[in-house]
Formats: sequence, C-alpha cells, structure tokens
Amino acid sequence: MRPYPFLALDEARQRALQSGLTLVDFSVGDPHESTDLAIRESLMAAVGERSRYPKAEGLPELKQAVADWCGRRYGVSVDAQSEVMPTFGSKEALFSLPFIAMDSRSPRRTVAVTEPGYPIPERAAQLAGAEVRRLPLRESNAFLPDLDDLSPWEWDRVAILYVNYPNNPTAAVASPAFYERLAEMAERHGFLVASDEAYSEIYFTAPPASALQAVDRSRMAVFNTQSKRSSMTGYRSGFLVGPPELIRGYRLWRPLAGVAVPEFIQRATITALGREDHVNAMRAVYAAKRELFLEFFAHKGVRVAGSEATFYLWCEVPDEESSQSFTARLLERGVVVAPGSFFGASGEGYFRLALVPTLQECQRAVEILEEAL
Repeated sequence: MRPYPFLALDEARQRALQSGLTLVDFSVGDPHESTDLAIRESLMAAVGERSRYPKAEGLPELKQAVADWCGRRYGVSVDAQSEVMPTFGSKEALFSLPFIAMDSRSPRRTVAVTEPGYPIPERAAQLAGAEVRRLPLRESNAFLPDLDDLSPWEWDRVAILYVNYPNNPTAAVASPAFYERLAEMAERHGFLVASDEAYSEIYFTAPPASALQAVDRSRMAVFNTQSKRSSMTGYRSGFLVGPPELIRGYRLWRPLAGVAVPEFIQRATITALGREDHVNAMRAVYAAKRELFLEFFAHKGVRVAGSEATFYLWCEVPDEESSQSFTARLLERGVVVAPGSFFGASGEGYFRLALVPTLQECQRAVEILEEAL
C-alpha cells in the first residue's frame, strides 16, 4: 500500500520551517478561523468532574439533533434511533465501511472510488482485501464519474461505490438527477453508495443536493462532519445517516475498534447543529478569500477549473509543468499548495489550494505569488 501522500508534503513543510522560511499554508483543509464561541462554551460546560467511557452509538440527543438538521437542510425524514450514528469525524466512518459492509463470503469484492479524490476510501478498501476500481473525474464531464465506465457485469461485483460532493479536490457539485441515477443503479446492481458530504455547507450559490434526497435512499449512506461546517477539525465529530442494517453493523464494529465520541464533544456538536449563524458568517469569509484568488489568478492567467463549492480551488498548473515540480517551486517562495497528483493520476496537471488561512494571510500569499507566477 502506498504511503499517505500528505506525509511527504508535511516533511517538506517542516524542512522549510526549520530553514527559517515563513509559510502561508494552503495544503490541508484545516481552517484557521476560530470555532464559534457558543460551541466552545457548550464544550466547556459539558466537561464534568468525573470522566466516563462514552457510548459508541452516541447520545440520543445528538442523534435527534442530526435527524432534525437533516430535516431542516434537506427536507427529509430521518429516524434518529435506527438511521443515525455519531462518528469520530467522518474519516473514521468512511475508513471502517468496507470492513463493516463487505461480506467475505460474497463474490462482491470490488470497491469503486472516484479519482482524483480523498485517498482514505481507496486505502480502506485495500486493507479490507477488496479489488479497487477507479472512476476518473474528467473536467469534460463536470468532474462527475461516468457510470458507464463499468459494464453491468462489473457493477454486479461492486459492494461499495464511494462518491464525494461537493468534491475534494475539484470543488464540483452533483445534481439531484445524479443522485437519483446512483440510487437506481445501486438498487439494480445491489451495491451501497457511500456519499461523503463533508463540504455540504461551504457553497457560494445554491445549497448543494444530498444523496439523502434521492427518492429511494435505501442503499444510500451519507457521511458528514462538523470539521468544515463549523471549523471543528480538532473536535473529531461527524455523523452517518444510512440504512438501519448498516447502522447496526457500526454499532457492532465501533466498540471493538475503540472509537467513540467523548460526551462533551457530542454536547458541543448538538450546539453546532442547532445554529446556522456561525456557518453563514464562515461562508462569507470563504467567499471573500475565494474572490481574492479568482481575481488574482485571472490576472495571472492561471485557469481555475473548479471553485463552485468547498473551500478549495482546483487550478491548472501553468506552462505544462508537473504538479509536484510546481508546488515545490511555490514552497521555496513560502506558499504551500497540494499537487494534483497526490489525489490520483488523473489529478496530474492541477494543484489544489485550500482557502483556510486567514484573509490577511491570503493577501500576503497573493503578494508572494505575484512574483512567483
């Protein structure tokens, strides 16, 4: 199994810092903005004198808060008890899925992933002993997978299809019609759709659709997190909404794996899910940073291929330079971005810029890039 690509980038970043270089870091989606005060106060109020093991299946109040949020956001009815599982961020749940949902006795041993993409699903599938099929996200197809890339016979062998919209790294969004087709194919061929929707609340026009809105969501599992929506990356709080049978599988798996969200984190998450003011304010901050870079890249002739949602810009590497050579050159000047090749072979020729530094830091980076590009 290949090493996690961002480890190499982190090592290069550390070497640059040790050399005395001041960096503006756009490489990892870890927001620099403050977590909302009400969320922090809720966390502190929930830390009691006595510490107890948290229950892996989560607090009933949090599960109800998730169901209520889904109702408000997507107009769907979710059963809090049977269809919701609070998770230790979304990564834990996405990684665990092949171990839970795949039957070792079944001929369905294929996991389909999109590429370029978040590397965790592919790594999880490999560790679970699955065959991995990569569906390329082509700019010519609006960075959506062409579901005809696999034959009906090949789809019959798929156990799980991972999709991620709004998409990391391309910033693309999916339409309701796309999710309807996924639901129809999942029912026809018998696979589970794992929809990673971590960036659902970071958008700049209309709110993105969800797999939960498919008419038949019986084979749809939706993963979300407070990391991006509420700048709570360090809290490690997410949730899964899915079929009751899948939720039962997570109830069996998670105590064995030792993953449970601490109760005080769950209490803070209830507060976060009940409030939209901080989300709206954060969205405006990302919009300002996005506009800054869109104007700058247009001025410099750098083509932005994707910026519709998420806090990422997916940009074409200028002058046909390799993505790793280009990002290494920017690092030497003090700006850290992620090469597109880190997200898969079809990401070559692009770089990803995460709009997570403060607006002031972004303005400083633009001054550096004015000379570097």
